[in-house]
Amino acid sequence: MSTTTLNVKLITENLADELIAGMQNASGIYIMTSFVMQSGVRLLAPHLRRAVERGAEVKVLAGDYLFVTQPEGLQALLDIDPRLEARLWRSMGTSFHPKAYLFDYENGEGLLIVGSSNFSMSAMRMGMEWNLAMNAKAEPYTFQVALDKFMQNFYHDSTLPLNENTLLLYEEEYRTCHRNNPELIRMITEMEEEEYRVGSEDHLPEESDEEDERAEWAAIHPRFAQIDALDALERALDEEYDKAMVVMATGLGKTYLAGFFAQRFHRVLFVAHREEILHQARRSFQHVMQDRTFGIYNGVLKEGDADCVFASIYTLGMKKHRESFAQDRFDLIIVDEFHHAAAASYQSVIQYFKPKFLLGITATPERMDGKDVYALCDGNVAYQIHFVEAIRRGWLSPFHYYGVYDDTDYSSIRWLGSHYDDEQLTAAQLKQTLADKIYDAWTEHKQTRTIGFCSSIRQADFLAGYFQNRAVSAVGLHSGTAGITREEAIARLARGELEVIFTVDLFNEGVDIPSVDTLLFVRPTESLTVFTQQVGRGLRLSEMKTHCTIIDLIGNYRNADVKLQLFASAKDAEGKAAAALTPIVPAGCEFHLETAVINLLDELRHKRMPHRERLHRSFLDLKNELGRIPAYLELHLYGRSNSLEYRNEFGSYVGFLGWAECLTQEEEDVYYRHEAWIRDVEKTVMTKSYKMIVLLYMLERGPERWAEPVTPHEVAPFFHRYLMEKEFRKRLDFSDKESLRLWEYNETGVSQLIERMPMTKWSSAKGSMTRFEDGLFGLRIEPAPEHRSILHRWTTEICEYRLHHHFERKEQKRSPLH
Repeated sequence: MSTTTLNVKLITENLADELIAGMQNASGIYIMTSFVMQSGVRLLAPHLRRAVERGAEVKVLAGDYLFVTQPEGLQALLDIDPRLEARLWRSMGTSFHPKAYLFDYENGEGLLIVGSSNFSMSAMRMGMEWNLAMNAKAEPYTFQVALDKFMQNFYHDSTLPLNENTLLLYEEEYRTCHRNNPELIRMITEMEEEEYRVGSEDHLPEESDEEDERAEWAAIHPRFAQIDALDALERALDEEYDKAMVVMATGLGKTYLAGFFAQRFHRVLFVAHREEILHQARRSFQHVMQDRTFGIYNGVLKEGDADCVFASIYTLGMKKHRESFAQDRFDLIIVDEFHHAAAASYQSVIQYFKPKFLLGITATPERMDGKDVYALCDGNVAYQIHFVEAIRRGWLSPFHYYGVYDDTDYSSIRWLGSHYDDEQLTAAQLKQTLADKIYDAWTEHKQTRTIGFCSSIRQADFLAGYFQNRAVSAVGLHSGTAGITREEAIARLARGELEVIFTVDLFNEGVDIPSVDTLLFVRPTESLTVFTQQVGRGLRLSEMKTHCTIIDLIGNYRNADVKLQLFASAKDAEGKAAAALTPIVPAGCEFHLETAVINLLDELRHKRMPHRERLHRSFLDLKNELGRIPAYLELHLYGRSNSLEYRNEFGSYVGFLGWAECLTQEEEDVYYRHEAWIRDVEKTVMTKSYKMIVLLYMLERGPERWAEPVTPHEVAPFFHRYLMEKEFRKRLDFSDKESLRLWEYNETGVSQLIERMPMTKWSSAKGSMTRFEDGLFGLRIEPAPEHRSILHRWTTEICEYRLHHHFERKEQKRSPLH
């Protein structure tokens, strides 16, 4: 809308139209703005470029005030045309807040526009903005003063010419400021860039004939954890990794991170297991990369020729669909919810394709099916941040936790190895007294929009009906829901028309409703992974909430005394240390437990099994989940107890298996005959990986020959190749000057290193079961032919475990994860 009086026009919407019209025949275009956003530059870039090409003088003065101006926006300015002159005002913390657009014409005409609109898409297209446009003929003196003042400011001592060097300087300061002041920057940036709220269709611009303008609306840039994660992935590329995993709490923008990273590659495959994730990811990638083509590949659509293909794992898991693509068809493969990636369907895809890089993204890296997720990315966790740390940095919403006592006796409900008996659990939950307690707790602590997590469809429908009878707008939402679609329910909840959605597993992954401010847990926590995902549903930042309320019914069910570790720290969440009964939470968060809950948790602690029994219970839980005895590395990656405790308590993992009566009679005989060897492999000191690499070479000769002696010369090629084929191994274990000289393979030098270090040091250690004599390294044992296979299997498991643990520990010391 605009009004005109005496050559002065008030512009209250679509300033971009006025600016584009003003540029058409201008001989001089002069823009001075406090904030420059990438979206604004891309919107006007085609018109500025055409102006420069026809000979117009174009000058842009941008400000660095509060570091809101995006480096990507400044880069976009530089990319328009070398003849466009841009400068950066160095505010040094003082206010720099002009918004002025001047257009000079050869015929003496001129146009001056001043007001509230910065150089951003929202300010020029969608925001609530007021600007005044003045014709130079009406006020020639004022227009000339404005031109003079612009030139004075443009070449002021406080300005720097914008070029690649000054842009790098600004970008470094920008990143530092965003890390140190995330909440302040978030509020300012969101005010300037309304288009970040890409989840709402209400923010889309009107249909336009100019397709490039519509596409530019979605231009966004990395923020907060995405900045750090992209830096880490850049380092992974520089260090020649070809695989990496990023672990980021729900709500920090994992999908957009993947989109930003994907800009470095041309042909991209994004794999997920839910249809809505595929479509959501495609929209996110489209916002990041307007110049690519995007296609869905699932049971219905086969858009496999696109630059970026978003594929269902269930479709791509089929051989005929997978092999319809060449193995090298994609430069980058992204696996969403990477904790699923050990499943056979994912493995078939990962093993078939040969991309330049594989990126796994997840909020919860813990296993879901007992397989080695970390090994799929060679143990390279490029970046990881726990949601508590993200809250502390202001990147996620604070929480107020209320632990409410549930007097259901879960000990009387049959445990089936991984979950409670469904019928018995449902019978205990569908009781009026429990519903009363749930309703009272919700009424006392609730805010405005609630998701309630239930154990079953019957429980969800039962509680929805109970709440409806109490005049609460509630619905049970699950696979059998009739009368309302999930999309409708989500939209109604977001608008505040619905107060509670009771669901089973629909909101564990891939669905985000930022305005949700209350989570209601009315089910026993059987999986800490699922609990983590569900908590994440309420932690997204939203202008509609100050915090997320978590109402959690706690009874004497399994994991009740360990689930609260989730709220303390990443270390506790990984089960490596015992959390306090009431964890210390970040500023802005609150943690409340009813007295009965405190008494229950205290009782559970006192009943906790003795040390050996606790280790045994952790082992049995994992064994039941896998359906077999876990390998040593699996025990380390997935078991609740620290794997080192098994070695410390029983001398070795095999020793524990003997104590737990998990060995056959033949295996017991082999263990007692060769216990000293097993203990030596378990406990030999490892400051570097060298001993285990030599042993791994011996083991790779097979069960029949593995115990035969070897020479340093024989081991040298394998030794060098093992350390050099993965950048992180080379970086972590070839760190001293002498080893650095061996990066370029030298057979004599590597052989001498092997002889001097792993072979000599291991064989000369007190109690060692190895020997190094006359240039031969071997064992002090001679396993009988019938025992070699068993001993080979155990030794291999220990060797693989120790190598993994060694590099994992050194990486953590070098670069501790958040």
